[in-house]
This record gives sequence, structure tokens and C-alpha cells, in this order.
Amino acid sequence: MNSAAMTNQAPAPLPLRWRRLWLLVISLGLLLCVWQAAHLAREQALSNLQDDAENELRLSAANLNGYLLRYDYLPQMLATREGVQRFLASPDSQDPMPLNMLLDRFRFTAGVSDVYLLNRDGDTIAASNWHRPNTFIGQNYAFRSYYTDAIAGGQGRFFGLGIKSLERGYYFSSPVWLDDTSPDSQPDGVLVVKVLLDDVEESWAEQDAELFVTDSDNIIFMASHPELRMNALYPLSDEQRQTLHDTRRYAMEPLSPSGIEVDAPYRQGSQLVSFSQGPLSNGDYLSLTRHIPEFGWQMHILKPLTPVISAQWIAALMAGGLYGVVTLGVGIGWQRLRLRREREAFAQRERNTLARVRDELEVSVERRTRDLVASNQRLSDEIEERRRAEANLRQTQDELIQAAKLAVLGQLAAGINHELNQPLAAIRAYAENARRFIALARHDKADANLEQIVELTERMADISAQLRQFSRKSSERQETISVQACIDYALRLFQSRLREGNISIIQDWPDETLWVKGDLVRLEQVLVNLIGNALQAMKGVPAPQLTLGAHTHQQQVVISVTDNGPGIPEEHLEHIFEPFFTTKAPGSGLGLGLSISSRIMDDLGGKLQAANQPEGGACFTITLPHSTFTHPQERTHYA
Repeated sequence: MNSAAMTNQAPAPLPLRWRRLWLLVISLGLLLCVWQAAHLAREQALSNLQDDAENELRLSAANLNGYLLRYDYLPQMLATREGVQRFLASPDSQDPMPLNMLLDRFRFTAGVSDVYLLNRDGDTIAASNWHRPNTFIGQNYAFRSYYTDAIAGGQGRFFGLGIKSLERGYYFSSPVWLDDTSPDSQPDGVLVVKVLLDDVEESWAEQDAELFVTDSDNIIFMASHPELRMNALYPLSDEQRQTLHDTRRYAMEPLSPSGIEVDAPYRQGSQLVSFSQGPLSNGDYLSLTRHIPEFGWQMHILKPLTPVISAQWIAALMAGGLYGVVTLGVGIGWQRLRLRREREAFAQRERNTLARVRDELEVSVERRTRDLVASNQRLSDEIEERRRAEANLRQTQDELIQAAKLAVLGQLAAGINHELNQPLAAIRAYAENARRFIALARHDKADANLEQIVELTERMADISAQLRQFSRKSSERQETISVQACIDYALRLFQSRLREGNISIIQDWPDETLWVKGDLVRLEQVLVNLIGNALQAMKGVPAPQLTLGAHTHQQQVVISVTDNGPGIPEEHLEHIFEPFFTTKAPGSGLGLGLSISSRIMDDLGGKLQAANQPEGGACFTITLPHSTFTHPQERTHYA
């Protein structure tokens, strides 16, 4: 064999030993890549989880603190009442029933659990629960710290289980002075207010985390998970158990250990924990603690590590897949190089062999080889061009998606901010009314205004929740809504404006209830916006009249809001639903209300239209599909 043939000989396959070595190196590289990606993903996911936990813990602690402090002044205020002091001066010669009924009315108005009066010896002589089998009257609470603190002249605070009711409650107490003019005078009694914390715990159930509160002895007395309550976070000493038993703070509860175990510290103020027993023993958690100095408590939050584990797996799979793709690409490239070298060597051997036979055949072989190389080059060029086009297409698609998300979020944020102004104005009006009623000692009227404020704040929370819903594909369940009840609710927000403007209301709908499928909060939002615009349009009208109608038409429910104002100029009718278009004076609005309302109707499968009345004024109509399914569990009722 000549030297040329030896030079172009095909490369020999790698020995088995070298192939095994290369396989080991590739496997180790895969493991390293997967481990590094999983580690980085875990650290990032833990950091994000801690940030979320800190925000949730801060808000929950502030909510609990604010909920309790709003009752702090109640016993001190009630202790100065003439009826309380008069009865305490001579309880044996008076009928306790008037005072019992007064305390019961105060309990109902303030929204607390119990209100009761103790004499100087700690005996209960009057209570709001006088009519119940487990009444506090006749019970002695001299052993409670809220009595000892108040009888010493201070303000008492205490948390524990009730002796009779066994209900968890927080107690506020204040001394009652019959004569506070003398410097040597002593309190003659103690007034106690008991507050339950069940409402606060119920709000925690909505969070994707476990929340609980411990006292100075690490007793879990509040928890989002019921099975965690009345457990000790850590095992108690005999001395601690004896002290708790003497004070009867937690009655006869066993106060069993919760089973928490610290797996590893994470950052300052946080750690990774698990439970050896109990309802949380099937998972791992990130634990954070926040001190509540006003009450000497610790609030804890447990965030499940499920998102962290999921992030690790996703990162590992992606890294492994990417590593596999790269490795496969390198292998394909090496194999192509090997095949090309074998092909060239084979062609050279063929040319050397056929050259000895006939020169023309050698020329033909060379020509064919050149054609094959050119074809391969063209194919490579086409592949590279297609790869660049696909990369550019993917980048363009990502940019378009991001731009669309930002545009929608911007519009939604502006719309939510606009729609919150009306409930805020109503809350301010109700708050001012409540202040006047409290100053006039009309507590029932003040309580009614406070209930309206609570309802409006819940509505504002529902409206603000739409910002999160608009950021993803909607999957919310449709409700069956009463049209008449929804209109009545929207009118309630404008009661004061209707009275001040002497506006007459005409309600034009059938006696039977009309039902539509949709979202209750969004429909109310649209009605409130339309009614508000109608009231503003009728300013200066001699006899303002607002007409609200509803009827069915071809399997549709048509809701109309009509005013007798000046109407809408014809040149503006086709633009009123455009964002930032307004006919109001500068400073009266941003021109987003009707645009947002129109988008809401589109999302609900309905339609919002505007037109002018022949006799004058504007008419806005809402068209929604009529619902014929009227099962009681599917209907939306209004309290």
C-alpha cells in the first residue's frame, strides 16, 4: 500500500477503555451540572419564599395588633358610666337587671364576647351574659391577673381560657373609682371586657401558609390549623406547668408538645423546620418569627417548601436537558467529522484504484466528489440560515408577549385605582357620620355606619383582587346574580347624594327576580360607575330624575340607567368608551370609568351601549345572557 493510501486511511474506533472513560466524564459532568442548577434554584426559591413570608407575617401581625387595640379603651370608657358606679356603690340594695341589660347592649354594640363588673373582692356582680346558663355572675376572678392589675389602679390585660365557657379570649380591664378625688383612694371594682379572636384566625385560613401565635411560655393559643391550638411549641418544664395550672390560664388543657424540629438555620430570623408528629408532620417548612411587643407574644409563619422542591426539580430537569442537548450536539459533530474523514478516505482509495484502470473514470469521480461537497455546503448554509431565522422568531415572540402583558397590567392598574375612589368617598362619609353619632351617644346609628364601612372595605378588597386575576388567564367560576338586588346595592352607595340632590328614583322592572350569569363584583362596579356618571350629569337640572330599568329580550337581560340631564353630544358618542376620553371639566376624572366598564362587560360576555333619549338625557344599557338555572345554592343573595 502506498503512502497516500496510508495517510487517508479511516480513523480506527476508540478502544473500549477510552469509550468507558468518556462515558464516565460525561456522566460526572451531567451530575455536576444538575446539582449546581438545583442548588442555585433552591437558593433563589428560598429567598423569594422568605420575602413572601416576611411580608405576610408583617401584615398578619399588624392586623392582629390593630384588631385588639381597638378594644383597649372600652373598659375605661364604660367604667365612668353613671349606672355602673351607682350600682357598684350599693349592689345589695339595687336591682342588677338594668345594669345587666346595659352591659348586654354595650356588648352587642361593641362586638365583643362578654362585659362584666367585679367588686373589690373579685366577685362578679353584673354581667352581659346574665341570662345564660354559664353566666359569670357569682364567680370569683380574684386569681386572674386582669383583676389584680386593675384593682391596683392600672389597666389589665390577659389572655386565656374562660373558666365557665372554656373559650379562648383576650381580656381588657379597668378600675372603677367611686371617689377618685382623694390621693389615698382605692378602686372599688373592676370592669372587664372579653374579646374573642376567632375572626382573626378565620382570615388566616385564606393564606398559603400556617400562622400561629405563642405566649411567653411558648404556648400556641392561636393557629390557622385548629389541631395546633393549645399545644406547647417546645416541651414545658414542671415549673412552667405548675405556674400555668395555678393561674388556670389554659384550664385543664394537656399542652402537649407540638413536635417541631429545627432542621437547619437559613438566614437571620428564619430556619428550616419539620414536625415529628401532628397535622404538619408530612412536610417541611420555612419558619419566621415576629415579636408583638404590645402583648408580649410571638407570631410565627410556616411556609411550605413545596415551591422550593418544585423549583429544584424543574431547574435540574432543564439543566439536564440542556446538557444532554449540548452533549448530543458535540457527539453528532464528532460523528459527522469521523464520517467525513471516512468518506474522504474511501473516495481517495477509489480514485487511486480506478486511476490505474482508466483516467476518464478518475476525472468523473473527482467531478462527482466536488458536486457532493458543494451540495453539503449548500445544505449547511441552509441549516444555519434556518437556525438564525428560528432564533429571531423566538426572540420577537417573547418581546411581543412581554409588551402585551405590560400594556394590560398598566391599563388594569389605572382602572382599579379609579374604581376605588367611590368606595373611599363613601367610607369617608360613613366615618364622619359615625363620629357625629358617637358624639351624640347614638351608638346604634354609629354601629350601622361602621357596618357599612366594613362592607365597603370588603368590596374594595374584591375590586383590588381583580388586578391579580387580570394578570393571568381568567378561570373564575360564574355566579347566578339577582339583577334587582345588585342595582339596590349600587344605589346604597349614593343615598346621601340622592337626598342632597333631591333626585327622584324610578325603578322599572318586573316583580319576578331577573337572574344573569356573571361576576357579582364586576357587575356592581359597572352599575356604580354608570349611576355616578348619571348623578354628575344631572347637576343643575331643576327636577333631576334617575330611571333604573331591567327586562328580558330574546334570552337576554337588558339593564338600563337613564337620566334627564343634557345628554351626550352626538360627536362624542363614538368616543366615550375610549380610554382617557372625557367630556368633564379638568380635574373631574381621567376618562377611564366607561372604558373599564366596557371591558368588564366584554369579559362577562355582555355589552355596554350608550344613546341619547328623544326627550333629553342619556341612557346606558347593559346586555347580559339571561340565566334560567335558579338552584338556591347557585343564587347570590345580599345581606
